[in-house]
Amino acid sequence: MGNGNSFKHLKTKEVNELIKSTKFTVEEIHKWHGHFVKECPKGRLGKVEFQDIYSHVFPLGNPEKFSGFVFNVFDKNGDGTISFQEFLMALSITSRGNVDEKLDWAFKLYDIDKDGHISREEMTEIISAIVEMVGPNHGLSTLSAKSKANQIFDSMDCNKDGYLTADEFRICAKKDPWIVHALAMDPAYLHR
Repeated sequence: MGNGNSFKHLKTKEVNELIKSTKFTVEEIHKWHGHFVKECPKGRLGKVEFQDIYSHVFPLGNPEKFSGFVFNVFDKNGDGTISFQEFLMALSITSRGNVDEKLDWAFKLYDIDKDGHISREEMTEIISAIVEMVGPNHGLSTLSAKSKANQIFDSMDCNKDGYLTADEFRICAKKDPWIVHALAMDPAYLHR
């Protein structure tokens, strides 16, 4: 989708593809595109620019690690940049997706090495990155992040094999609303 050369104007074909692959209307697609082009005049969002966005949202913490993990999920084709199409598809899932879509997206985030399952170490890395991102005002430390990651992992590892598959992740997360909120990176739920 989109070759990056004509990024300032969306073609009808691109809009139609985005209508099919997102939950946005034609008007919303054009509005988001206008914002994207304004913020990314080259038509692509790089990792540094993406981290800058997170830095504005979380000025008291260090969002570098976490934004890097999120960037990797947005960058579906792995070219090191986020196109408008990749941005809008991820935004559609994270903002308007149903629970299954959001959990599938979250699974991709937590499966850092993309091997099809989440290890305890990956869970710890993500939770620690969240703690670093939100900063000290939420009363969480790296040590408590490890403990919280272990707690979440243990409650989700239904078959106790030391790994979470996508199905296990989805099924176990749906059983416990606390897990869904914690996985959604809600700092209030990480305290519980």
